[in-house]
Amino acid sequence: MRINQMEQLLQHQWGLIVLASAALFFVAPLARTAGAFFKATVKDRAPSAWILTSSLVISWIFAKSITNAANLGLSFGIVGGLAYSVYYLSFLVAGWIIYRMRTQGRFVSIHQFLEGKYGRSALVVFSLLIAFRLFNEVWSNTMVIGSYFGARGSAGYYWAILVFTLLTLAYVIKGGLQSSLLTDVIQMILFGVLLFVILGVLLPKEDNDLGRFVASGSWTLGGGLDLMLVALIQVFSYPFHDPVLTDRAFIASPRVTLRSFIVATFIGMLCIVLFSFVGIYAQFRGMEGQAAMEVSRSLGLVMALIMNFIMVTSAASTLDSTFSSFAKLVVVDLGQAQKITVRRGRLAMILLTMVGTIPVFLGPTILSATTISGTMVLGLAPVFLFWKKEFPALSFHLSVGVGLLMGIIYAVGRVPDSWIWFEGKYAALLAVNIIGTILSFSLFYLGRFLAKAK
Repeated sequence: MRINQMEQLLQHQWGLIVLASAALFFVAPLARTAGAFFKATVKDRAPSAWILTSSLVISWIFAKSITNAANLGLSFGIVGGLAYSVYYLSFLVAGWIIYRMRTQGRFVSIHQFLEGKYGRSALVVFSLLIAFRLFNEVWSNTMVIGSYFGARGSAGYYWAILVFTLLTLAYVIKGGLQSSLLTDVIQMILFGVLLFVILGVLLPKEDNDLGRFVASGSWTLGGGLDLMLVALIQVFSYPFHDPVLTDRAFIASPRVTLRSFIVATFIGMLCIVLFSFVGIYAQFRGMEGQAAMEVSRSLGLVMALIMNFIMVTSAASTLDSTFSSFAKLVVVDLGQAQKITVRRGRLAMILLTMVGTIPVFLGPTILSATTISGTMVLGLAPVFLFWKKEFPALSFHLSVGVGLLMGIIYAVGRVPDSWIWFEGKYAALLAVNIIGTILSFSLFYLGRFLAKAK
């Protein structure tokens, strides 16, 4: 793309962000009650299955997720896209378990379950984990937006992040979860249309040979299967530390919720695999770097704008959900009933905006927001898989504690070579997840034995 086209692109991109944010602010409802702001209830009516499904899918198709999907397609072909799509089995796992928790256990939230079964200390630990998750969602998604406005560290990069974050905050602070759900439907429709426009341009350029896309990659550990195995392990713990997902599991009837989670599983996986075609196309053309960006710019100004708009759409949907979930965490889940107010929710959103933007200036990698936090919560798997069985608080703390330890070991790059039995880019991550999972389940049961022995 020539220099004058790049200048045009930047000008149009700024216009897209401002125009889209202004439109969403205009359509976003003003929440006047705590029920509307924190639970999206309007005149005692819960969201419909369509709204809930759309919100689930688009809230999880983060800007960083589709960026990762494209980059994995570039690196590993269709295997990379499928590997990343496995994370969307989290909908199926969480949907079924929470359905049973609601219908059989009569629980109204994850926090009620944890505090009632494992005590206040477990609730605090869990809340810190999900706060860390929400914190990660802010910087990891806004960094993707910044990369479309300039090189990392440039003035354009930082200004784009700050402006985009503040504009998103403006419309979600207006209506909380009610705004988030309504705008999610709009964003999901836009995402679907733009995705098929992109594929409609890319596929014919490879002589309509869809089989070439599907056959790309190598089904080996080094070819991306190592990441797929990591995802298969993490789906039994990963969804429960994401309040963007779990909050939506308690706002409609159990049956409507389960149906929405099942449908969202397949739609989400399909969207991720299809977007990985962008990276596969880049692989065919010998491109390097950030796949989505390189492909869009190679196809001209219009395609670059479409790709950038799809990134803005997905990032905004996740960011507004993150703000609304953090507000609920601080004010409802950890607060006192008599102090649940819309004003407190809005202040919590402002706090997360400020704190969550700090890492942007420290240069982390966006994939680490998923892989590291997913490893740190491995210990939640036995807690929720065995939610009906009686275990002491010690079991919770031992299991969650060893998961945190494994995540920290991986994050700081201290995985012993003797642990790694595999080949591939994610060999160390897979080894840590296998060992961490075995230790989590073992210590979870050990806690019961130690409690009985006292």
